[in-house]
Amino acid sequence: MTSQLTLGPVLYNWAPERWRDFYFQVADEMPVDTVFLGEVVCSKRAPLFDPFFESVVTRLENAGKKLVFSTLAEVVSGIDRRLIERVAASEEYFIEANDVSALSCLEGRPHAIGPYMNVYNEDSLTFFAENGARSICLPPELPKSGIAALGKKAHELGLVLEIQVYGRIPLALSARCYHARAHDRTKDSCQFVCDRDPDGMAVHTLEGRAFLTINGIQTMSYTCLNLAGELDELSASGISQFRISPQSTGTLSVTETFLDVLNKKVSAAEATATLQECGIGVPFSNGFYHQQAGFEWHA
Repeated sequence: MTSQLTLGPVLYNWAPERWRDFYFQVADEMPVDTVFLGEVVCSKRAPLFDPFFESVVTRLENAGKKLVFSTLAEVVSGIDRRLIERVAASEEYFIEANDVSALSCLEGRPHAIGPYMNVYNEDSLTFFAENGARSICLPPELPKSGIAALGKKAHELGLVLEIQVYGRIPLALSARCYHARAHDRTKDSCQFVCDRDPDGMAVHTLEGRAFLTINGIQTMSYTCLNLAGELDELSASGISQFRISPQSTGTLSVTETFLDVLNKKVSAAEATATLQECGIGVPFSNGFYHQQAGFEWHA
């Protein structure tokens, strides 16, 4: 199967105009085949982008991009549940389920499974395939041995496998909003304070070392995942779609660089040097893939 680049949903709370302009650039300039749209982290953010959603969808479709609408990754309220139902009601579009609660809305209907679902073994793949899944984005913490095992089973099931290859790594979700609490606010009266940090808010140890990132209710890695050097191995393991997670700067250059690696125009070392210059200025990591601590980097 031909390898493709995909662009995951924006996970951060960007200003609506910035969000719109980013996707306009995706439509006009970015070499990705599939674009995921939708609020994954916090249902309170979703209405902020509604005024621009239709124009963004139109611009992306006119550019020939395949669109997939992503659902929330955590449901703790009726508002969250209704947002998932609203997204799943878009029958003309492929839907990516990021929470089990979305499956009841999608049962028997072709859909995608996102990286927030626990797909760690062959039985999970079989269950989701029988429920209508056609593609699955594996969790980013899987080691290469696990990916290879799932790739073999996915081939038997006719499933497309995807994995994140760049961007901060999603680690956990909470019912509480860390961003609000850090600014002495409650979740209900947060005043969208997470918009101050377009790539999340760094969390430091008592010794002053940055080790995690907070994005609203979401905990992410401080490091930036970079699997440019593992693309060939991932392809051999059955991965055919490689997901770029958008960051506030450099995402266009990142997609161009990964495409060059896929097309054998540059080496992984050359790509990493380029990515260091166009990225968000944090260390790279690929430890999970090599069955080590996630923040580690194996050149």
